[in-house]
Amino acid sequence: MRVLIVEASPGLAHVWSSHLSRQGAVVSCAHSGADATTTLNENHFDVVVINTDFEDGKGLAIADFVAFRLPDARVVFVTGSSFFSDGSIFNHAANAHACVSADTSPEDLATVVDFHGRAGRA
Repeated sequence: MRVLIVEASPGLAHVWSSHLSRQGAVVSCAHSGADATTTLNENHFDVVVINTDFEDGKGLAIADFVAFRLPDARVVFVTGSSFFSDGSIFNHAANAHACVSADTSPEDLATVVDFHGRAGRA
């Protein structure tokens, strides 16, 4: 399974990446919008993990680009905001398959990503 993590904090992206790698995923990270679009143009991913707060809310724009570039990829959003706690993220991003709280443990995030990556290939 190939996973792209779109997260501005390299440290946090590394923590998530290491947990996913231990589960056998091939992980790439993008720390800016330009990095994300370049990486998405050059590679295929099964799952894209996006922080909704990425670059002041540009996470949804990245999800739209994922839908255009990789329509079969599943997007897992991570959010530190209560704004999407009502599930409205699924109305804003057609390719959203999960939305987890930013305080979700890296192990649990890796499990969610693994589940959606496998489900997408079934």
